[in-house]
Amino acid sequence: MTTEREKMTAGQPYNQFDPELINRRVLARKTLQTANQLADNDARMAAYRQLLPDVGPDFFVEASFTFDYGWNIHIGDHFYGNYDMTFLDTCPITIGSHCYFGPNIGLYTPVHPLNAMARNADVEMGAPITIGDNAWLGGRVTILPGVTLGNNVVVGAGSVVTKSFGDNVVIAGNPARVIKEIDNSETGNAQARQQWPDQLGH
Repeated sequence: MTTEREKMTAGQPYNQFDPELINRRVLARKTLQTANQLADNDARMAAYRQLLPDVGPDFFVEASFTFDYGWNIHIGDHFYGNYDMTFLDTCPITIGSHCYFGPNIGLYTPVHPLNAMARNADVEMGAPITIGDNAWLGGRVTILPGVTLGNNVVVGAGSVVTKSFGDNVVIAGNPARVIKEIDNSETGNAQARQQWPDQLGH
């Protein structure tokens, strides 16, 4: 029989008052309340990892970090998250490797009905968020349910991302749109080395 957790993760309507889900949200809230007060970085990362079974070995987040469950958060290696990130992980949030997030980032997978009667009846569901490798999100970026971003995407500060985008683009605005394409070819990398010689080992 399909559990409410399985329905939720699959993006199907589910009962948010299911005891398993309530208990996990309470555990997450209590654990994060303590973790976000820890000044020691190693202790804080260890506390976050108690709730995050699928994150890469090089994982670092400043305080404070907030999420619903942790079950549905999947993060690759070499991840840095700045202060005050909120990940609402009703559905899977999948983040690639070598990603850098600025402060006040919001990734929101829950979806509520537009119809008022259905919304008042507490009908809940969601849609996943997927972010590829080498993403850089500026401060106060919001990503809405169902969005997929390709590899090497840069999102300008303050942007609200309402739809999906492919690889190698800078997007910005509300709603976000393509501002420019990024040259990640050998030529583009060579130009970057000329611009940042000390940092890139030129």
